[in-house]
Amino acid sequence: MPSQILVRYGELALKSAPVRREFESFLRRNILDQFVREGLTGRLRADHGHLYVEVDDGPRAARVLQRVFGITSVSVVHEVPSDRAAIRDRLLELADPRLTAGRSFAVRARRTGGQHPFTSQELARDLGADVLERFSDRGLRVDLDHPDVELAVEVRGPRTYLSFDRMRGPGGLPLGVAGRLVALVEGPRGALGAYLMMKRGCRVALVVLPSGEDLARQVLGRFDPSARISPSVAEPAEWGRVLAEVSEASHAEGIVLPLDVDDYPAARAQWGELVLFSPTVGLSDAEVEERWKNAAALAT
Repeated sequence: MPSQILVRYGELALKSAPVRREFESFLRRNILDQFVREGLTGRLRADHGHLYVEVDDGPRAARVLQRVFGITSVSVVHEVPSDRAAIRDRLLELADPRLTAGRSFAVRARRTGGQHPFTSQELARDLGADVLERFSDRGLRVDLDHPDVELAVEVRGPRTYLSFDRMRGPGGLPLGVAGRLVALVEGPRGALGAYLMMKRGCRVALVVLPSGEDLARQVLGRFDPSARISPSVAEPAEWGRVLAEVSEASHAEGIVLPLDVDDYPAARAQWGELVLFSPTVGLSDAEVEERWKNAAALAT
């Protein structure tokens, strides 16, 4: 049977209605681009603040969606009518194999849209009591802070979505809503700088050194299947020339460089009117490594 995935996004929902519609259009296009690359097909529909994707291979599609900028999290969900009995019966059925003896759990309920005869807090409380009653012989316990199993219930108008896993996405803004840049990728610091500008909606062409080639092709290229990635540039004397050529060819409005504070004046003089970005300038090497590790994990 086809799986349904609930796609959540953050910043987009805060925009004005015309801007939100434009950004959502970019987000849908980026999702479809990723699906085409991976050989997946799916149907998309939307309501305020969420997208719903219907696909044949839910787990695989969820992993692909985790590398689409603009998405904060995804969950494979089970849809039921927003009826108290229907929610209870389906939740207990789905929870049965997950709530083995001695485990802790929490019910997270959220209700939006329409009129319902219960509040979010009342629904969470009552469903928690239903779980304890149904599986009273298993020694289950409620743990609202660090549960072994989290039962998520999202009531959205006439339909309710039940899920057990929330997989994080990169967040930010969809690719394409901001300008075009070119980035020098020499290692984790350069790769993270490019990633952070992509996360703000920029299309980033990548000029790679031998030490950054795997980072560009195996990680950044998975976040943007259409990213322009230059052949590896081994000679330091060639970096500036290649950056300038790629910048002109890709109509870039700025350059992303792994600069230290002391390097900025010389770089500013070299690149003239082009805007310089160095989003990692205030980060230690340890902070860069940690943030890059977290970003790269989404690309696997």
